Formats: sequence, structure tokens, C-alpha cells
Amino acid sequence: MEVKKWSYEEYPEFTMDGIEVLDSTGDEVAVRYTNDVEYACIDGTPLHLQIMIPATRNNPEGIYPCFVYVQGSAWMKQHIHAGVPLVSKMAEKGYVCAIVEYRHSGIAKFPACAKDARNAVRFLRKNAQKYSIDPDRMILAGSSSGGHTAVFGGLIHDDDTEDNLFPGVSAEVSGIIDYYGSVSVMAEDANPTTLDHLLETSPEGMEAGHINLREHPEMRRAMSAECNIDESTRIAPVLIFHGTKDRTVNPSQSAGLYTRLKETGHDVQFYLIRGADHGGAEFWTEAVLNIADAFMRRCF
Repeated sequence: MEVKKWSYEEYPEFTMDGIEVLDSTGDEVAVRYTNDVEYACIDGTPLHLQIMIPATRNNPEGIYPCFVYVQGSAWMKQHIHAGVPLVSKMAEKGYVCAIVEYRHSGIAKFPACAKDARNAVRFLRKNAQKYSIDPDRMILAGSSSGGHTAVFGGLIHDDDTEDNLFPGVSAEVSGIIDYYGSVSVMAEDANPTTLDHLLETSPEGMEAGHINLREHPEMRRAMSAECNIDESTRIAPVLIFHGTKDRTVNPSQSAGLYTRLKETGHDVQFYLIRGADHGGAEFWTEAVLNIADAFMRRCF
């Protein structure tokens, strides 16, 4: 064989007598992982993205919709790399996936997380070509406290404020996916196993600014999604997943958000996953991925 710069089409296919040849299509999806991409530095705190980009042999330079995912951590410091294996399953569906690091409750209070998520969307939109993203097809998603962040990221519209680190770049998205989000602090049993619920030592109290939320009903309402939604609210379509046995975030939180969105005329879907606790592989099965995929493509 001549040694030269072969193109894929020109290169002769190798064969060998007696050896079975397995078929391939060229549409099998590989995922390229780019770690710790800094998207912002706020008050000396660098914030990073974990980015997963799909590619196939037939379409190595493809442009894909973007799934911006906020990983839960009870609003505390995130183990930002932990979600990569599961979220990469969404990348295999043909989405550029970016896991967002936010300013945790030890250094910033509500709604800093949501503002960070919106700036992550802007960064990705601004750098769409670099990361193979279609800037017109973006989804904001999150789990647990990240679900709260994603929902409020869809409720806050701050493109024309100083919170926008990328002037002229929009943070609006086509849809929101809330995985078992801690979206409300109104109910006494909102977090069934949090013994200091609403106190300044609780996750929600720390996120509120290290205050006792029982003494601050106005902040309690401000942090509860259903209290910030009416018929005039501008929010993208919402898809909600929650486990029926969630001991950390009561499924009634998701039910309350679903009900409020429905009764105010907004586009919302809600699925319960039988037996699922707070997170886990149940939320990344082929069935759940297909529901999310269909929802996102409808939003686009």
C-alpha cells in the first residue's frame, strides 16, 4: 500500500479471510469531554463548565442543540465532575451538554445561582461555534437545588441588567427541565428528612443568606417558584420529573409547581418515577431520556 495522505473515502477497506466483520453505520455517537472551562469569574471566584460534545464518523463537525445542566448540591459547594457519566447519556442523544458550577451558599445568596446559570447560557451562546452548539436551540435543566436554579433561571429576565456578564447576549432558553427540584420552601414537610428545615443552618436557610426563614416570610415566598408565577409570567415550557419515594425533596414540591403552571395557562409536563428516591440512575434510563428528548425537540 502506498503511504500518503489518504482521505477516508479513498482508503481501501481491509479484509482478511476467515475473520468475521462487524457492521457499523458511522452514526454511532462518541462524546468528547472538555473539562473545567471557565465561563465567569465573579468577585474572585472562578466558575467552570464541564462540556460534552457529541460527534459521529459521518458528521464530525456537526452542530447540536445544547442541554445546560445545573447539578444539585443543596446549594452548597458542588462536586462538579460527579455528574459527567450520567449527563453524557444525554450527549449520546445528540446534545452538547454543559454542567454548570454556581456560586454556592457559603459565598453568595439567592438568586446568585440562577444568575450564574443564565451567564453560563450566555457564555455558551457566545461561544456556540467553538463548542458545536446551535445557539437557537438551548435548554436549561437541573436537579434538586439545580432544579430550583433552572426554574428560577427561566423566571428571571436580566438580560438588560448589570448581572449580564455578556452584554448583548441573551440567556433565554427554549425549555426548562426540572429533575426533582427543591423549588419551594413554603410547606413544613417540603424536605422530609431535613430536621432544621427553614432554620439558618438548613440548606434553604443558608441559600437565603444564612437566615431563619420562619422569621422572613417575604424571602420564603421569593424562593418558592409557585409564589412567583401568574398568568402574565414569562417562562419557557417546563418538564418535571420526580421520584415517588424522594426522602430529601418532597414530591409535593413538584406537584405544586406543576399545578401552578397549569392553572396559570403555562406549558408544563410532569412525570413521577415509581420507587425513585432523590436522584439516581432511574432518571437517566432510555425511557426518561426519550421523554426529555421529545420534549426538547417540541420546544425547538
